[in-house]
Amino acid sequence: MAVTFSDLYAESGLKALDEFLSGKTYISGHQPTKDDIKVFAAVVADPGSSFPNVSKWYGCVSSHLAASFPRKAAGVKFGGAAAPAEEPKKQEAAAADDDDIDLFGEETEEEKKAAEEREAAKKSSAKKKESGKSSVLMDVKPWDDETDMKKLEEAVRSVKMEGLFWGASKLVPVGYGIKKLQIMLTIVDDLVSVDNLIEDHLLTEPINEYVQSCDIVAFNKI
Repeated sequence: MAVTFSDLYAESGLKALDEFLSGKTYISGHQPTKDDIKVFAAVVADPGSSFPNVSKWYGCVSSHLAASFPRKAAGVKFGGAAAPAEEPKKQEAAAADDDDIDLFGEETEEEKKAAEEREAAKKSSAKKKESGKSSVLMDVKPWDDETDMKKLEEAVRSVKMEGLFWGASKLVPVGYGIKKLQIMLTIVDDLVSVDNLIEDHLLTEPINEYVQSCDIVAFNKI
């Protein structure tokens, strides 16, 4: 079964290894194996008397390796060259772009304005595509039983706004001979606010001649 060691560069890792090596000479059995080589490579140096079992094991593996490679080592060092700076390349690219522009001359005011208008149109189009829609069910209540419900509905549907689409409707009895108009509508969320639709249009003149109040029955994102 594989044994896992971690943080062998730290005291906590060396402590765990020291406990594991208690009563053992090597990691796996009585002879050095590849397991010892792997762990040896992870231990920075002989920890000394602080961790006696690790120190004893470290000395055994070190002696075994020395016997396997008897020739004197010349010594090696590890280093890394600094990553090349990218700023000069960016400057060269920018200069190249400037050269391209110069070949065709500077933009005129008309060209700049046309480019700005195209960019604004793209953003506006993207925004409209991203805008969500909602389906709304609304109750529209008349003043009394004498209110002409046909004219009430005509007045409600007379409200025209970008992003507002009126749907099916029906009359629902409320009581005492009074009926309310229940009507569906679909709105584009970024263009129409239901609160503004009610307060600024349906409850103002001349529509409020027929409409007493409006209530949202259901509001669902499409």
